[in-house]
Amino acid sequence: MSTNLESPRLSAPVAGLIGVIALIAALGAGHLVAGFVGAGASPFVAVGNAAIDLTPAWLKDFAVRAFGTADKAVLLTGMAVAALALAVAAGLASRRRAAPGLVFVSAVGVLGGAAVFTRPDLGQIALLAPVASLVAGLAVFAWLHRTALDGQYSSAARRNFLIAVAGAGVAGVVGQLVGTSRDAEGSRAAVGPLVATRTAPPVPAGADFAKFGTPSFLTPNADFYRIDTALVVPQVRTEDWSLRIHGMVDREITYSWSDIRDRPLVERIVTLCCVSNPVGGPYISTARFIGVDLAELLAEAGLRPGAEQVFSTSADGWTAGTPVAAMIDPSVGAMLAIGMNGEPLPIEHGFPARLVVPGLYGYVSATKWVTDLEVTTWAARKPYWLQRGWARQAPVKTESRIDAPRGPVAAGQVRIAGIAWAQHTGIDRVEVSVDDGPWATAELSTEVTVDAWRMWWVDVPVARGSHAVRVRATDRSGYTQTDQLADVVPDGATGWHTITFTAR
Repeated sequence: MSTNLESPRLSAPVAGLIGVIALIAALGAGHLVAGFVGAGASPFVAVGNAAIDLTPAWLKDFAVRAFGTADKAVLLTGMAVAALALAVAAGLASRRRAAPGLVFVSAVGVLGGAAVFTRPDLGQIALLAPVASLVAGLAVFAWLHRTALDGQYSSAARRNFLIAVAGAGVAGVVGQLVGTSRDAEGSRAAVGPLVATRTAPPVPAGADFAKFGTPSFLTPNADFYRIDTALVVPQVRTEDWSLRIHGMVDREITYSWSDIRDRPLVERIVTLCCVSNPVGGPYISTARFIGVDLAELLAEAGLRPGAEQVFSTSADGWTAGTPVAAMIDPSVGAMLAIGMNGEPLPIEHGFPARLVVPGLYGYVSATKWVTDLEVTTWAARKPYWLQRGWARQAPVKTESRIDAPRGPVAAGQVRIAGIAWAQHTGIDRVEVSVDDGPWATAELSTEVTVDAWRMWWVDVPVARGSHAVRVRATDRSGYTQTDQLADVVPDGATGWHTITFTAR
């Protein structure tokens, strides 16, 4: 006669499901509490932000090239798949005892806590979110594991599983609703019309060749490129916003929204370009920005001798360093912008206020949701991208791009069209070459400002078959863009944009 002393054992599907439900419960609880203490405190979001911060520059560059503006969605999807796989593995390791799963949940809680603790934009109270996540995850895993061991196919076990899933879902939804209830969009809508006392020049009819395939001269806000590190777009209301100027200044000043809104406003048309834009890339757009001159704000604070950079900080903790010389030079036209294309800044483009410094790549000049300007030296403070190997000086390079044709064309005269830019200097000439043949000079659009792109087109004769066309631009200083290919790191890509097309 034998006795079976083997302890109860969960089936693999039930064990894996327990791990997944416990993970969902943990993340749901953390998201719920984050709705009250700050959206960035949600453990899943905080870990994602930490992943972005720790990713080396070459991998970030690859992600932007491979996935474009969907890079954040790809990151979050990858994190979710990895977390679910680990949760299933933890559940499977806990078929007899709950200990392995509890260790996994604890590890998730510690990881979330560390990510929240290291965020510069979150205070100590934000740690309540990962603590809630840890407690909920441990409690749900232990509860479901015990219930399932007692009778994994019983109605009580199935009921508890459903209760846990429903509770996690409700917590996540409530957290999302609370987190978005600050109503930044309502605050934006209440701003009203923004009227400049110094207006930008009108855009003439010949400013673009959109009918030939170029972009429109002004980029609609919905189409304006967006590249930043924010997994969760900061929701900042005008009544909560302020801008502090401090550091190497004679007097520290803090401006409220009304302080800025009530000043005489200036309007400028500026092309912004991301340093991650490859040769021929899409990360360039033009808008009519309205705001105040940064030189005036800095003059009111009074710059001390030896000041080298303005170290700007976003509401989400991101930082940039802009040369003081660019900030105070009237010919540059650096702005604290509060409006874009005739309306308040869109939330995803920095509402309530952002920096716009013409002629510099965005990573050193275009801080969105800006809340702090510290006047300092390069040695004293090192901003986000400089810590990752990018250059301190980042003037936008003279470049050009082919936008048309985009597909097969009829043989004969073919129209090639595109854009070129050389900020502060202006475009003097654009040329194209087909199949390494002679350079043909393109027709240029009417120039609106040297700080904005310029469109071009040219007709070239082509026979049937496949053809390659390349473009180069020359600015008014006499410089012709180099044909030497350079990566975007450390200070922007170079090279002649080349496309191929088929003539039939």
